[in-house]
Amino acid sequence: MKLVKAIGVAAGLMLSVGAMAQQVSNTTESNPSARPIPESDILFKKTVWRKIDLREKQNKPLFSENREITKVIIEAVKSGELTAYRSDSVSTPITREEFMQNLTPKEAEGGLSEEELAAGFGEVEEEEDAWGEALGSSTGTTEAAPVSNEYFPKQLYLLELKENVVFDKKRSRMYHDIQTISIKVPSTLNPLGFEQNVASFKMSDLVTLFRNNPETAIWYNAQNDAQHKNLADAFDLWLFSSYITKISNPGDQNLASIYGGGKKGLLAAQDALEALIEYEYSLWSY
Repeated sequence: MKLVKAIGVAAGLMLSVGAMAQQVSNTTESNPSARPIPESDILFKKTVWRKIDLREKQNKPLFSENREITKVIIEAVKSGELTAYRSDSVSTPITREEFMQNLTPKEAEGGLSEEELAAGFGEVEEEEDAWGEALGSSTGTTEAAPVSNEYFPKQLYLLELKENVVFDKKRSRMYHDIQTISIKVPSTLNPLGFEQNVASFKMSDLVTLFRNNPETAIWYNAQNDAQHKNLADAFDLWLFSSYITKISNPGDQNLASIYGGGKKGLLAAQDALEALIEYEYSLWSY
C-alpha cells in the first residue's frame, strides 16, 4: 500500500512539473530580447514603440562621426555578420539584396524614364569623355568606379525601438525589455512622403554585434575620451532620448491616429509615459 501511494505522489509531482514547464515559454529561443524574462515571472506587460531622433543633442553620442550606430549596423548586414528582418515582428529575414534595395531611394531604383533618356539626360558630352579618358590613362585604368545611390548612414537619423515594459514579480521591479531596433528612412527623404522601414533587428543580435566590435560600436562620451561606452551598455543604461509613438491596443493604432498629430500627439506621448510611471508607483501602495 505504501509503495502504491509513493508511486501516486511521484506521478503527481511529475505532472505538476510538466504543467509548470508548459507555462514558461522558451524565451531563450523565441524572444529577441538580450535578457529575456520568463513568462511565469511577469505580472504586468505592455508593448511600447518609441522613436529615437539621432540628431537630438542627447543622442549625438550614438551618432558620432564615422561611428554612427546606423553605419555599424549597415556594414554588419553587408558583411553577413547581422541578420536583417522585414518588420519588428522579426519573423521574416530579408536577403542582403532586399536590404540594399530598401537602402536605395525609390527614384534612384527606377533610373531615367524614356522621356528623360530621349531628352539626352543620360548622355555624356564628348569633352567630358575625353577628360575621362585622359584621367583614366594617367592613373593606369580606364574602368569607371561604380556609383552607389544608397542612403548614407548619416542621413538615416531615425530609429524605432520596440520594448516590453514588464513588471517582474520575482524581482519586484519594472523592466524596459528592448525587443527590436529598426532603421527608418525619414519621411523628408522618401519621395512618397512617409517613413519607410529599412529593416528591423533583434536586440539580442545587436548586443552580440556591439560586443564583438568595441572599436566602432561606441557611445561617444564628449566629456571624457577615457570613458566611451559600448553601444550595448548605452542601451542598458538608457543613455538616449526617445518619445513614445504607440502602446499596444486592440486596434493596433499609434498615438497620432488616436489623438491626432502634431502637438496633440506629443501630449499623448507624454501622458502615456507618465501613466506607465504612475502604474509602477501604484504597485507599491497599500
